[in-house]
Amino acid sequence: MSLEHIPDHGLHERFELLKGAEHHKNDLIMELLRRLDKLNMDYQQNRDPFVLALIDGDGMIFEDNYVQEGEAGGKEAAASLWNGIKDYIHNKLPDIPADCRIVTRIYANMKGLADICCKSGIVDRASLVEEFYRGFTGSKILFDFVDVGQGKDRADEKINELFKLHLSDFHCQHIFFGCSHDNGYARLLEQYTENAITKQITLLEGVPFEKEFFPLLSKYSATRFDNLFRINKINIYNRPPPSVPLPQHTTALPPPTGYQSPYQPIIGASSPSPVPSNSSVMNPKAATWASTATNAAHLVSPPPTPQPVVSQPVTSEDIPRNRYGQRIDPPTVYDKDEVNRLRKLKLCNVHFLRGDCEYEPCSHLHQYKMTKNETQALKMLARMIPCFYGTECDDPKCIYGHRCPVSVTGKKDCHFGDKCKFAREMHGIDLNVVRTTKVGKK
Repeated sequence: MSLEHIPDHGLHERFELLKGAEHHKNDLIMELLRRLDKLNMDYQQNRDPFVLALIDGDGMIFEDNYVQEGEAGGKEAAASLWNGIKDYIHNKLPDIPADCRIVTRIYANMKGLADICCKSGIVDRASLVEEFYRGFTGSKILFDFVDVGQGKDRADEKINELFKLHLSDFHCQHIFFGCSHDNGYARLLEQYTENAITKQITLLEGVPFEKEFFPLLSKYSATRFDNLFRINKINIYNRPPPSVPLPQHTTALPPPTGYQSPYQPIIGASSPSPVPSNSSVMNPKAATWASTATNAAHLVSPPPTPQPVVSQPVTSEDIPRNRYGQRIDPPTVYDKDEVNRLRKLKLCNVHFLRGDCEYEPCSHLHQYKMTKNETQALKMLARMIPCFYGTECDDPKCIYGHRCPVSVTGKKDCHFGDKCKFAREMHGIDLNVVRTTKVGKK
């Protein structure tokens, strides 16, 4: 029988059917494997789920009534934060398991925070703030306050790295990010705006969000826990209200609204006076630093200004700023020999330059008759102390420095390096005034 007469009995059709079946079998196996992987992933995620509250405690500060209660207030604040997060998850994040644990990490400079609360009158002793955070940490197993110590960006750096670490941790279901006071965190968040990961983040607001956050609020969820965190920055002068007329005191001005830098060597001063004119009280190397500062190039004197102690309330003043909105200290002429001499007298800067020292008794000298030249020299001494509110300060009567006196325009450091009392952003400032900010009473 010839080959062309052998019947194929539909072999080709049967082979094609077998090929199709093999293909469907492989598809089925792949689908089963994908489902198995998802089940494993879901199991792992639901095995130890948690949400993280990551908070910069240098700017997100609890309300005064909590801090004033010390350890008991810390426990109460922890409970309020825990309840606030639980309620938010229940109302806004239904996909998160009900038994999800809450982990909280607060990073801050403990000594700086305690001193500034004490000086502003929130507490009558710095140790009360330490007791508060001890109560906060001890109240719940997964709640911790971490003291980062003094230094620029210490809290920021830790928070940034922990934020990135937990974004890729599938056990972490959500991050509550307490950072409204610092534009630096806005730059971190900008990296993820085109990513679905934004749904895993809720921004916590204490003080109002800084301006660089505004474009991000349409990308990220945000919330505020009422009566838990301060909504105003701390006023370190703690001046009396305008309705109380006191001799040789000016009416209260609203607290500056600028960024609160966590790097504030002044708040570590041990003296009860808010602004010691003898800088060595704060820093054993301050005398050398100040001596170098006084050798800086002499600046042109501005037009004469009225004495700090005034009988009429200050209604408004102009604050010079450069094109970046940074405050520029008015130039002053001073005698460096006078600066060195006055430093030894321990004069009260606030009394002589602002006229509203509230310390009674004050550990610095008030009973002294100042000459015009001595006043100029004392202004220079005060400027050797960094302003708590940095370059964004909008207190028209501020006597402190808003730039490092020995820095050079364009250079973000000086020869003191990391030991300089002034924060990095207070170096290399453009000194060209392009506008002024007019600040009045509210």
